[in-house]
Amino acid sequence: MAAGTSRKISAASARAHTRRPKTMNPSKFSGIFKKVLLVCFVGFLAWFYQAARPPPPKTFPVTAVTAPRIQLKDGRYLAYKELGVPKDKAKHKIVFVHGFDSCRHDVSAITLSPDFVESSGIYIVSFDRPGYGESDPNPNQTVKSIAFDIEDLADQLALGSRFYVVGFSLGGQVVWSCLKYIPHRLEGAALIAPPVNYWWPCLPSNLSEEGFKQYLPQDQWALRVAHYMPWLNYWWNTQKLFPRFSLIDHSPKVLSRQDAELIPRIYSIRKEYMVMILIF
Repeated sequence: MAAGTSRKISAASARAHTRRPKTMNPSKFSGIFKKVLLVCFVGFLAWFYQAARPPPPKTFPVTAVTAPRIQLKDGRYLAYKELGVPKDKAKHKIVFVHGFDSCRHDVSAITLSPDFVESSGIYIVSFDRPGYGESDPNPNQTVKSIAFDIEDLADQLALGSRFYVVGFSLGGQVVWSCLKYIPHRLEGAALIAPPVNYWWPCLPSNLSEEGFKQYLPQDQWALRVAHYMPWLNYWWNTQKLFPRFSLIDHSPKVLSRQDAELIPRIYSIRKEYMVMILIF
């Protein structure tokens, strides 16, 4: 080819050499990113839903029975303990409801002296709440069902048409259930150191605020979760990221001086009961 002659280039070849490389459309990239985020978010919600749901209640057969028990209408057994004067001589018949992580024997540590009980004609029956001690769990338990369990207990023990209920600590919640569902059976009701609803409108605001601030910070958060997001309550008290309700961890920081003085007595009573279980 002669020098100086120009090389002919076709139009198609020129366009191929000058064409810019293809780049991803920003809007298309944004759409893919949003889909990935959506999938991750849905996956997180599914995981959190499972983590926040309480598992099905576990049922364990009572292998060692040391207490008298009644059989309820649905076939479950309820263990109980009687104190005070005989029923036929009693002037006041009381059903005692224990609190969280307790049992029927704890009534011996926090009730009145035997002499006063005897002179006043007081009869007391303390029972293991469903799932505690030697009482069968209730897989279908509701706020309402425990009140009817107490009514059934009173009927089978022949306590009469009316009786008293006394709730200690979280047992106070059961007393409220009795007041709501079986008020016609109650002669009276009493609460001993019960949990308090600090959002109850009938409480003076200055009193509720002062009482709420006396809780440990971790317990304040646990109460807020229980009040504002009850569906999150199980997860909050089983997770490991934040401090949970101190009562569940058996923290001594939550106890007052008077409560701390009662603990050795309660443990000694439970120790006697555990020895009895091992013997049987």
